[in-house]
Amino acid sequence: MARTSSDENNPLLKRGMSLVSIGDSFTEGVGDPYPAGPGEDVVFRGWADRLAEHLAGHLGEIEYANLAVRGKLMRQIVTDQLRPTLDMAPDVVTISAGGNDLLRPGGDPERMARILDLTVSRLRAAGTEVVLFTGVNVSSGYMRGTIGLFARYYMNVRAIADRHDCYLVDQWSMDVLTDARAWDEDRLHMSPEGHRRLSLRVAEVLGVPVPERWDEPWPEQEPVGWAEARREDLTWLKDSLGPWIGRRLTGRSSGDTVTAKIPALTTVSARG
Repeated sequence: MARTSSDENNPLLKRGMSLVSIGDSFTEGVGDPYPAGPGEDVVFRGWADRLAEHLAGHLGEIEYANLAVRGKLMRQIVTDQLRPTLDMAPDVVTISAGGNDLLRPGGDPERMARILDLTVSRLRAAGTEVVLFTGVNVSSGYMRGTIGLFARYYMNVRAIADRHDCYLVDQWSMDVLTDARAWDEDRLHMSPEGHRRLSLRVAEVLGVPVPERWDEPWPEQEPVGWAEARREDLTWLKDSLGPWIGRRLTGRSSGDTVTAKIPALTTVSARG
């Protein structure tokens, strides 16, 4: 059965434990940039980096690598990221993949699940604990036509987690992440606040005490008027959806020139 929590005596949670996160933009942290100075490239933080910080704060220090690159398809993640991960022999691997495949015509959730199952099997055979994810139940807007495909895939992810005794982060049940404020302006990636809340939930699943609640209710806000909402829609079409469609039509990816931000295990220490 998939694990969604662990007790405080979990031998996995030890000083110097190693964590490797693999996947696409979700795990790279797109939508949650670190502060950048003049002329500096944008580097994204995201829930995985935040999780590493939570773990280090609880344990004193951990070893951490993040191989995720935006735009990558399942086969690219497995081809490019699995072998380096196995070579590092980490205690824990987080893996989220398949979303970019399912957003393309012909996306096959069962085929993606078979690839994920084989990948998880290799990691578990190597003695690594694995954390899997369902996605958020975003069934409105431009995602409406694909939500059925994603729901099928996430049912398979749950079954894989059960079969291989993995930790499971069930974002589908995290209603707090369906609020627009959990999402970046591109409506595809999480906002800094979305990433922060998710990192708290992943830490909780691993049995790590956290100082804040991931499900804290959002503050009340004034409803957006019709005219302002349409302006936001037009801006999104021009700045986000249009370029995204353009890349799909020309076979390009947002990650074509991007490399892993933390390609090798690096020590993360508790602050202060």
